[in-house]
Amino acid sequence: LGGFAENGAEYLTMIDGDRTTPAPWINVVANPGFGFQISAEGGGFTWAGNSQQNQLTPWSNDPVCDPAGEAFYIRDDATGDLWSPTALPIRDPATRYTVRHGQGYSRFEHAAHGIATDLVVYVPVDDPIRISRLRITNTSNRPRSLTITGYAEWVLGRGRGATASHIVTEVDPVTGAIFARNRWNELRGDHVAFSDLAGRQTALTADRGEFLGRNGTADSPRALAAGVRLSGRVGAGLDPCAALQAAVQLAPGASTEIIWFLGQAASTAEAQAVLARHRAADQDAVLAAVTRQWDDTLGTIEVTTPDRALDIMVNRWLPYQTLACRVWARTGFYQSSGAYGFRDQLQDVLALCVAQPELARAHVLRAAGRQFVEGDVQHWWLPETGRGIRTRVSDDRAWLAYAVAHYVNVTGDVGILGEQVPFLDGPGLADDEASAFFLPTISARTVTLFDHVALALDASLAVGSHGLPLMGTGDWNDGMDAVGAGGKGESIWLGWFLHTALTDFARLAERHQRPEKAREWHQHAAGLRVALDGAGWDGDWYRRAFFDDGTPLGSVGNRECRIDSIAQSWSVISGAGAPGHASRAMAALDKYLVRRTDGLILLFEPPFDTPDRDPGYIKGYPPGIRENGGQYTHAALWAALAFARLGDGDRAGELLAMLNPIRHSDTPGTADRYKVEPYVIAADVYSHPPHV
Repeated sequence: LGGFAENGAEYLTMIDGDRTTPAPWINVVANPGFGFQISAEGGGFTWAGNSQQNQLTPWSNDPVCDPAGEAFYIRDDATGDLWSPTALPIRDPATRYTVRHGQGYSRFEHAAHGIATDLVVYVPVDDPIRISRLRITNTSNRPRSLTITGYAEWVLGRGRGATASHIVTEVDPVTGAIFARNRWNELRGDHVAFSDLAGRQTALTADRGEFLGRNGTADSPRALAAGVRLSGRVGAGLDPCAALQAAVQLAPGASTEIIWFLGQAASTAEAQAVLARHRAADQDAVLAAVTRQWDDTLGTIEVTTPDRALDIMVNRWLPYQTLACRVWARTGFYQSSGAYGFRDQLQDVLALCVAQPELARAHVLRAAGRQFVEGDVQHWWLPETGRGIRTRVSDDRAWLAYAVAHYVNVTGDVGILGEQVPFLDGPGLADDEASAFFLPTISARTVTLFDHVALALDASLAVGSHGLPLMGTGDWNDGMDAVGAGGKGESIWLGWFLHTALTDFARLAERHQRPEKAREWHQHAAGLRVALDGAGWDGDWYRRAFFDDGTPLGSVGNRECRIDSIAQSWSVISGAGAPGHASRAMAALDKYLVRRTDGLILLFEPPFDTPDRDPGYIKGYPPGIRENGGQYTHAALWAALAFARLGDGDRAGELLAMLNPIRHSDTPGTADRYKVEPYVIAADVYSHPPHV
């Protein structure tokens, strides 16, 4: 069952004890340098710095098993009964688990064996530590002797298989916490991970083999059998973990709190300082600071519409997902990248220009610093090292201009255009290379942000035989990487988008006393407008692209990908499409791509299966999966925006309601079909049997 709290600030899920398949409903909780991901069942993982490159505990995207690399256990020392305050790792089929995922925290409530537990998990605003506060109340009529265990499997890198043999553990003589290092971690070999029960630990082990036992499992660890005591084993050459125990005595009706700290610091001294600070802290005040931070951010914009579900998403959960999952964590249940995508996070911070303008500003400048002196950019990069991929993808450069113009227009911060930003230096791509992954150097050449954008736009002005921008190896749809790989293919969508970027930035050039650049960009945009409504028009809608050999894609003559969504929506969003053509294009989008019976807005139709020409790796997805003709939600949002720009508010509202995950989860039947979080926008939703 599910329902929103009255203020829309948290979503409540009731997980019945007889549920046998875990729901992969997760909450990503983070600050700019640290965070964790936790599922409704209680599984999840913690990272420091980078959610892919430096996982402290194991990441898994298994929605069936949802294995627990972190766990709390409760043992009744008199009876030997063993359970957990969350549904993982030990599910009690006779009890109910109540889970609340909120902004910046998750809370788990459970009652079993005469013990009520309330577990709240969060990350402070600015410390690299995960705090798990377990409130334990004796609801029985007899005194209770309990052993509480906090258990975590160390990774300290990208995966246990690669790192476990290099991890060395010790008991810190100052704090009594378990400290762990992986000297083979290229970036954080000197860093110290720690696990601590706020100094209340009475027994411990750093040996997973001892804790689980031979062939043991997390739901029945050998070390938690009645009468077994942890050995205190630490050191090198172990199967590394951190298992800490505290003894609790509770009279009838009495309560106590066990706090489990898990984190990583740059040195032993810093780890000791973080632990000392939080052992002494008023944790109610720490949690209040977390919720206040989110209220300040999420309360900046508040909308009231006739659609309560839309209000809940826009006012709380969408900006939370954008900042916590996309910008800070760069992770989710199904993918943990840790990297910045050039277009990806520029798109994300566009949503934060009002709520978090300083963050948006910082990222715009960060992205500009990933531009090579030739004008192209890293398609994605790892922030800790700067390693990334150089490609022939065509739209990244235009995204820089589009994002900078949007930021300046929203914030009025014209001064950002004068900020000095360096370039990257690195080897160019060979003629037979589509991409290359390497570590570039920082160039000695530094120019203003305006000049970075000017170079990016000037490097985007080449056109093909139809007067349209060259597509390269992708143009927002990375899967269409073969359409223009030969250097002659052209993109209709990129024509609309580049027209927008050129026009928006030309206006800034006029304000920046660069009239010659403004004239050049306005002139090129005018040429694009003519070509788009000429060669781009297919009769009832706009084509998507032209292959290297000049064959159209997204045309009525194609068996597959006859009509593509973004070529239609951007004819409106750009303002460049002829009004009659743009209206007909959107009518075609509505007719062929909006599938109301399934609540889907497709990226294109029909999907690729046996194409006449190779469009790229997109055809490797089964039909209707991800970019291959499923609902790619970003494109679907552009469709709603286009209808709003046309003045068709009813249609725009209808499409937004179709996209809203609450509407896919507001009955037991729809929730079971949708299967994922009702408070999180899914990147893609499948459209073809048996996965609709």
